[in-house]
Formats: sequence, structure tokens, C-alpha cells
Amino acid sequence: MTVLDRRKMRDEKIAQIKSGRTVYAESPEFIRIIKRGIEKENLHVEYEETSAGCWFIPLDEKSTNNSE
Repeated sequence: MTVLDRRKMRDEKIAQIKSGRTVYAESPEFIRIIKRGIEKENLHVEYEETSAGCWFIPLDEKSTNNSE
């Protein structure tokens, strides 16, 4: 059995979001960890939460600046 390093997985997901890719997480604990990373990095992300998990959709700077 392989032990998963959640910090490494979080860092990979955050890097994908920074590059403009949408990412997905299933576990409530991992979703919480990713959200904390997003807040720490001050990224603009939309959350689409379902009963099965959460999609993290990066927002471009233009759309976030126009909504303010």
C-alpha cells in the first residue's frame, strides 16, 4: 500500500490551478487542505461543490477585476 503525501498532492493541485487548469478533489479533508492553499496563495478560484466532491475552477484576472 502506498502512503500518499497530502502536502505534495496539494502542491501539485495548486500548481495546476496556477497554470489555468481545473482540478477536482473528493475527500472533504483534502478539499479543506486545497482551499487553505488557495487562500494562502491568494488565487481567484470558483468552487463547484457536489455530493461527490469539489471542482476548483481558476478565474482569469480580467473576469475577477470586472466584477468588483
